[in-house]
Amino acid sequence: MLDALVAEARLRWGLDLAAGLQVVAAELLGGTPLEPSRPVLIVPAAVLRRDGNELCEAAEPGRIPILPGRHGHPDSGDPIAVLQRLYPADHPVGLFGAAEGAMIGALTADLLAAPLYLASVSPELAVASPWAMPWISSRLRLPDGCPWDREQTHESLRNHLLEEAYEVYDALAAGATQSLAEELGDLLLQVVLHAQLAAEAGVFDLTDVHAAIASKIVRRHPHVFGDAEARTSSDVNRQWERIKADERAGRQGDTVASAELGAPPKPARGALDGVSRILPALAASQEMQERAANIGYEWPDIEGVLDKVHEELAELRAAATPVEQAEEYGDLLFVLVNVARWQGIEAEAALRAANDKFRRRFASVERQAAERRVALRDLSFEQLDELWDAAKIEEKAAIAAAAKETAR
Repeated sequence: MLDALVAEARLRWGLDLAAGLQVVAAELLGGTPLEPSRPVLIVPAAVLRRDGNELCEAAEPGRIPILPGRHGHPDSGDPIAVLQRLYPADHPVGLFGAAEGAMIGALTADLLAAPLYLASVSPELAVASPWAMPWISSRLRLPDGCPWDREQTHESLRNHLLEEAYEVYDALAAGATQSLAEELGDLLLQVVLHAQLAAEAGVFDLTDVHAAIASKIVRRHPHVFGDAEARTSSDVNRQWERIKADERAGRQGDTVASAELGAPPKPARGALDGVSRILPALAASQEMQERAANIGYEWPDIEGVLDKVHEELAELRAAATPVEQAEEYGDLLFVLVNVARWQGIEAEAALRAANDKFRRRFASVERQAAERRVALRDLSFEQLDELWDAAKIEEKAAIAAAAKETAR
């Protein structure tokens, strides 16, 4: 049966087997990593079973998987919905034994009861494929591509990476939204661009990026992919740091071996070396303290941390010179970050939220002053504080009203 379908596809639609052919049971489309830039033969499971294909046992009701990464929609298990997410609406669908075909956008369930043929989609139109952006990035870098893209280097893209990361960070405040999907795409583009530049230099490509992170995550989760045990998040964190320490020791062993062969030695990596110096200071402080705690350098309880806050505050008050004051102020911030870590608070996010709250309330103070036709600079601190208190009351009332409306 499959041989006859392939023969008809070659004759009618120009199928070139040298480019590869994906064959998938219609019922399994939701769980298949389909690549639209390659031709596809979609065959009902019953037909494949008659052909002696034992793999179609997975197409039994209740056993149909949903592909991770394509499971975020209510209709992720609907074969037609999957095809319509992966292909342009006007992409032709070949119907075997029929003179005319159909379009992806007009597919109906009854058409999936018979074999279908989908020709490959040009890479720039296969936008839902994980390999579309690498192809587009490569195309933009060609001599007849985009002048801006051809000029980019790892160095020139550094600030773009930071900017996109911060935009994702901001979008996360609203939770899972389409805006977040767009911002994550912008951030992913930066990964693709750097992999493309490295590929052109013959150093690595996106496959190496995929392999590096996937193998690392599997290696660092032996309680999931091996026989280790980790019952709590704290167990996982401690195990994670132990594994990273072993990895660093392994790299150190490689360094020693290289040195014995005459290669210049590389400095050993410490537990904190992976914390980027360009991270926002609060985030970097929290990450360093978390790593130190996971390898045992930790207060026995939060009371010791709170006592340290009072100690650092006293030292700040006693500081006599600007240099001493700056140093003691930094120490105080560092300990306050530790308090946040103990209480499960992300210090960077907490300060951002406080900044946003101050911005909102100060805007209210400015509005109130404008309504009274007075300039802020002409008001005393006590008068400004009254406006601030009014702003707080106004904000709390608005929050209560919104909560009441939501509860209806």
